[in-house]
Amino acid sequence: MEQDFHQKEHDTVIPMTSITSGGGVEVKADVYYYTDQMVNIGFVGHSDAGDWVLIDAGLPNAAAEIKSVVVDHFGKGSKPAAILLTHAHFDHVGGLADLLAEWEVPIYAHPDELPYLRGEKSYPKPDSDVEGGLLAKIAGMYPNEPINLGDAVQPLPEDQQVPYLDGWKWIHTPGHTPGHVSFYRESDRLLFSGDAFITVRQDSFYRVLMQTPEVNGPPRYFTTDWKEARKSVEKLAKLKPDIVIPGHGVSMKGEKLEKGLQKLVNHFSDFAVPDYGRYIDQDKPSYH
Repeated sequence: MEQDFHQKEHDTVIPMTSITSGGGVEVKADVYYYTDQMVNIGFVGHSDAGDWVLIDAGLPNAAAEIKSVVVDHFGKGSKPAAILLTHAHFDHVGGLADLLAEWEVPIYAHPDELPYLRGEKSYPKPDSDVEGGLLAKIAGMYPNEPINLGDAVQPLPEDQQVPYLDGWKWIHTPGHTPGHVSFYRESDRLLFSGDAFITVRQDSFYRVLMQTPEVNGPPRYFTTDWKEARKSVEKLAKLKPDIVIPGHGVSMKGEKLEKGLQKLVNHFSDFAVPDYGRYIDQDKPSYH
């Protein structure tokens, strides 16, 4: 493509990884995810079929890893029919600029995320003063500036259908960001939750390193609307997902997922909402 999509703000090296980094999991015959340091990237489609899609694009400089996974999983010369974004935080769009330099494919996101993908608007700064562990305290180094993909990015269809994925729908799950979405397939109740809820305590250095599995609310240091975040968790819980692939953490299924998600819904203000932080009201809201 002629446009230079590269954004120097997204060259930040994050000094954190996990024991699952560099590995992938085949959740279904047509659903695979790969962990880039501490964030998951989804691949949906059969390896012997022509069309497949990429969900999110990892941390800065993730393009080489993503292309390597594509060669291993889909074959040399393969590229996605489209790239779908749960949201536009730096750890979910990091590989996009370099991927687009080689792949001329459409990118889809919720309309409310487009300003952060077209260079028009920056996210609020991450909150390094929020209640939480070490990864919250170093959040000030995480980029919040937009990338500029221009016309390469377009809004998801209004009818909630997912381009190139029959049987899937996108679900607006704001709170972590205004245009955050999750992707859901009703036939087997498989959910890509993005960061609406995750399966690791993302502000804890040790838990991220070891990928300790536990259903959690969205990352504290980047979530700006906790009331909407709670509504989004409730919305996803009502789907009764059987399998979740989160933006951070390991995939989870069955009874463990069901109980963990219900516990999060029932005690959201206790387990998810920080006691203090830049985006918390002076008096902690009660949701009970």
